[in-house]
Amino acid sequence: MSLASVLPIGAQDATVIVDADRGETQISKHIYGHFSEHLGHCIYGGLWVGKDSKIPNVDGVRKDVLEALKKIKIPNLRWPGGCFADEYHWKDGIGPQENRARMINTHWGGVVEDNSFGTNEFLNMCEELGTEPYVCGNVGSGSVEELSQWVEYMTFDGESPMANLRKKNGREKPWKVQFLAVGNESWGCGGNMTPAYYSDLYRRYQTFARNYNANAPLLKVAGGANVADYNWTETVMRNVPTNLMWGLSLHYYVHPGGWNHKGSATKFSEEQYVQTMEKAYYMDELITRHDAIMTKYDPNKKVALVVDEWGSWYDVEPGTNPGFLFQQNTMRDALIAAVTLNIFHKHADRVRMANLAQIVNVLQAVIFTDGDKMLLTPTYHIFDMYKVHQDATLLPSSTRCEKISRGKFSADRISSSASKDANGVIHVSLANLDLEKVATVNIDIRGQKVKTIADAQVLTSKNIADYNTFENPDIVDLGEFKDFKLKDGVITIKMPAKSVVTFAVK
Repeated sequence: MSLASVLPIGAQDATVIVDADRGETQISKHIYGHFSEHLGHCIYGGLWVGKDSKIPNVDGVRKDVLEALKKIKIPNLRWPGGCFADEYHWKDGIGPQENRARMINTHWGGVVEDNSFGTNEFLNMCEELGTEPYVCGNVGSGSVEELSQWVEYMTFDGESPMANLRKKNGREKPWKVQFLAVGNESWGCGGNMTPAYYSDLYRRYQTFARNYNANAPLLKVAGGANVADYNWTETVMRNVPTNLMWGLSLHYYVHPGGWNHKGSATKFSEEQYVQTMEKAYYMDELITRHDAIMTKYDPNKKVALVVDEWGSWYDVEPGTNPGFLFQQNTMRDALIAAVTLNIFHKHADRVRMANLAQIVNVLQAVIFTDGDKMLLTPTYHIFDMYKVHQDATLLPSSTRCEKISRGKFSADRISSSASKDANGVIHVSLANLDLEKVATVNIDIRGQKVKTIADAQVLTSKNIADYNTFENPDIVDLGEFKDFKLKDGVITIKMPAKSVVTFAVK
């Protein structure tokens, strides 16, 4: 049975109403952040090849990857973990390469870390990218002194032991580092703590993470909940004054079959597909409920909800190291990304930072590398299409559509979002989740006269499980979109099945 055969007649039609004159909330560019952990081939081989590599590089970082990331304007990059952060001791990764301590990565694959990529390399790379570093401190196995000294090493412009150590290592002036996570997943791999215990630790650790730069004070992120652990959010918000934290984190991954039965990235049924999309939409409920708890203690929404780990998580590809978390990236993942980013936009008053897991070669990566080869995944193209929404003003909108359904699972067929940039240009992004049918979507732009439609792009593929390979890197690629018309201020477009479309309204 095909997916189309279980859908009601006329289900391909949808209406989106956009209030172009009612925007108030800015969509922070930082929800388009990424995540780089010492995991599998994310750092070594993915970002870092070393200065002596034959692969073209800029001070040891792959030139092709740098150029690809600059194109999508990544606003921030989280490092060094993840679970790895709470076993990472930063002094092992500074100074002459030949003197750096080697360690076993006990979380991910049991491989040897030579620490050739450390603080200087990461922060220099962020400067090259023009992106904000988001450093995750070690609370699980580290000390207050260790985190305090790390902040001093990175950000203090003066005479001190750590500033002098930085200068000895070749960096005279401090880097601009604002985003600091105080621990990672402290409820799990970061220490198996209770929320009350973590709250006290957070208050202590953040106290000694000094603000050395008055023009760029540290924006400290407290470790938040795992998925729907609302008690964790309640406890931290109750126990930590809002003036002591800039943000509170949330982690959620889309596991089609649950944690123990994640399923294949490329081989899945239509029912599993709809189940996956239902779970992608679950992000909306999670944010709504965590936000409600936060608002009890922070009615003015000063504290950001930071979704600093999100994305799809499937079984690893056959024949790969299970600790490296390498999975393929299909058109299904592109739709997950589009739905999730639209949800983040909707909650832009609270969600002001997020990080897709992970940037290269791990989980829902935007880039794959293999030796000197590199390819862009379908998810990369979503970030390319959606970069027009960075720091734009969210436009209130509503979508009326029917659902796709299969078995006991269902999901809204159309996901949408709209924003207005600093030049007054409106951008609309839509995802059609239907596997079979073209969706005729009417977009009613109210409060502003529509003169023309421009820069329309579409991402789609023949099959939902299509993915790019090093031999055929453009199987899923952006194309020009032309199937639209404008009449009496209403835009009518015909979206291909399983597609994402973004266009400008002027």
